[in-house]
Amino acid sequence: MKFHAPRSVSPSPVRGNRKPRSTSTFGLYSDSDSEDYYSEVEDSFDSSDSDVDTASSSSASGSTFELVRPRHIKHTPLEERQIEETISAIRLRTRYHDPYEEWEKRTRKDALNTARKEFSEHEAQRFIQQEQKHLTHLQQLSTRHAEEAASVQQRSEEVRARVQREEIALKEQWRKREKELWDRIEAAIKAEEEKVAKRLEEERKVKEEEERKVREEEERKRKEEELRRRLIEEKRLKEEAEKLKAEAENKKAEEELQREKEEEEQKKKIEEARSQEDGEETNLRKALHFGPAEDDWRVARTNLQNLKTGPLAFVKANKELKAECGRLRRLITPRIGQLTNDPESISKISRELLQIMKPTNARPHDMPVYIALCSSLAKSILLQAETEVAAEPRSAEALGQVAFSLCESLDNFAPIFFAKLVQRCGGWPIPIVPPNHNLDNKPWASREEFTKISGWRKSTIDEGIESIKDRSTRIAALMRVYFCVIKITPARGPLDNMFQLPRLWTWFARITGDTKLLQDPVAPWLIYTGLDVLGLEACNVWGKQWIKMLVLIHEGVTTGYQNGKLIGGDSPESAHARTRVMFALGNIINGAKP
Repeated sequence: MKFHAPRSVSPSPVRGNRKPRSTSTFGLYSDSDSEDYYSEVEDSFDSSDSDVDTASSSSASGSTFELVRPRHIKHTPLEERQIEETISAIRLRTRYHDPYEEWEKRTRKDALNTARKEFSEHEAQRFIQQEQKHLTHLQQLSTRHAEEAASVQQRSEEVRARVQREEIALKEQWRKREKELWDRIEAAIKAEEEKVAKRLEEERKVKEEEERKVREEEERKRKEEELRRRLIEEKRLKEEAEKLKAEAENKKAEEELQREKEEEEQKKKIEEARSQEDGEETNLRKALHFGPAEDDWRVARTNLQNLKTGPLAFVKANKELKAECGRLRRLITPRIGQLTNDPESISKISRELLQIMKPTNARPHDMPVYIALCSSLAKSILLQAETEVAAEPRSAEALGQVAFSLCESLDNFAPIFFAKLVQRCGGWPIPIVPPNHNLDNKPWASREEFTKISGWRKSTIDEGIESIKDRSTRIAALMRVYFCVIKITPARGPLDNMFQLPRLWTWFARITGDTKLLQDPVAPWLIYTGLDVLGLEACNVWGKQWIKMLVLIHEGVTTGYQNGKLIGGDSPESAHARTRVMFALGNIINGAKP
């Protein structure tokens, strides 16, 4: 029999915060829930029981719960009684505490704990077994690797032993083959030697027979030659008696020529050796403008040739320019002659000459006219030096200062002045022995031309050339002016390379290194001039190196530079010049100014 409770329109009673049940209406949960879920069920049961009790008590007292029946539904007394019994049964059911469910809950909880413990032990045991299996597998791999390595090692040893055996066998075969080859070669050589020995023996016999015939023939010829030589000797004695006088006269000239030839060859050998060993030094000299003397000679002669064939020839061909140059030259020459050795005169003459060369109140000169005036001005200074400085050496200082001012202020005057100086002195300003050929490597046109190129001039007394004394005095006067120019320190900047102080060291190094220059009687006069003008200043500049140079010069004027030869030779003029050199050396050592 089923009972049906009518649906009430009144709201359900509040039973507190309860979690929803998943399945059973009696508070039983599924077996798959966790232990925490069971604890929640227990709390739910507890709260349900308390709610039921509360509801029951409330119903019993009639204060909090009361069954509300709809008014439009009418029940019979029997139905009322059945409803009341059903409600009472439900109340009793909710208040019932089932021991089996309690036991089942505890059993589930214990089983879960036991299962967790067994699972942990099982997992630990499984990890231990896996580790043991892993170690066992590693040991097996190590054993297998060792066995494979031993197998490979054994195999390699077998291969190595087989290769060694094969190599030994090949070497043995090679030695055997080589021995057989050399045996065949030696047998062939021995056979050839026997053939050659046999042939040589035959040739020796033939040669001995030929030599015997040759000796007989030579003996016959010797006797004939001895007779002929006796006749020739008698004839030669007669000819030598006739030529003895001529040979005695030419002997000295031949010895001199031979000596010059040997010195020239020695100089060429030295120059070749220097050119081969000093390639880098030559490049450095070119960069520093310290090239060989031949280059300086070529530059000076080229400038002189260009000057003659260029501006001078152009001016001479033009009458107007020639007249203008003549007028200006007549203004220059008197002023050079009016120069005296005092600062005011030097400054005045220098300003006037610069005004003539570079007029400030007039149109500048044409370039050919300007170059021609530079040539005339340089020639005037040099001619004044030849006449005045030769008589009074102190006047060279004034000419040197004027020449320095012109070189410093006028363009292209310095190379023109040096070219004219080389024209008047020969190779002494460089210094160098003038070569036997011109710039085109062709011999000079005549002996007179070479004499003029070497610095010789016509005599003022007779029609011949000047004497050695006059030549030495004239060139020394010109070189004194040159040394006075390079003595002055420029204020605006360095002058041309030929007018710088290092040229003094170059000049002394060249003249002391060339025996042909030292033989000339002019050499001691120029050495004295250089020491008298710049000897003390050079000592302050180059120090011990200059002292070595002075020692070398002292040996040249006292004991000789080569086999006892003195600088300048044995002429009286050279002896007088050497005395002056000794005097200048003493002044330099004592620090006394000339």
